[in-house]
Amino acid sequence: MGYAISTVLDRPFDEAVEATRAALKDQGFGVLTEIDMSATLKTKIDVDIPRQVILGACNPPLAHRALQAEETIGLLLPCNVVVRDLGDGRTGVDFLDPQVMSEVTANPGVGAVADDAAARLQAAREALVGA
Repeated sequence: MGYAISTVLDRPFDEAVEATRAALKDQGFGVLTEIDMSATLKTKIDVDIPRQVILGACNPPLAHRALQAEETIGLLLPCNVVVRDLGDGRTGVDFLDPQVMSEVTANPGVGAVADDAAARLQAAREALVGA
């Protein structure tokens, strides 16, 4: 089972993070959380990794619809987006494919929300690639 909608951008990390935030916003997602994985791993276990952040994105109307269909769906929310520094001015952006929610629950109501969320995240990805 695939679980990511991914792309590689020919732009530096900080610029890619901001562009990703803007692309998510254009599709109705806000960023509720941001986890700096490189800083966290350095602080907690003194490990160095390339810059990487996890953005916890949420589209409130979609989240509400998903919760109405499956009361425990919060376990699979928000839609996580990982932005990774690949070096040489390139950055990877990976969106968790919302279809995972549909596959895990096998709930048709969740499936409809997952279809909508996936289309929006795919549009965000395409906007990043086209920018």
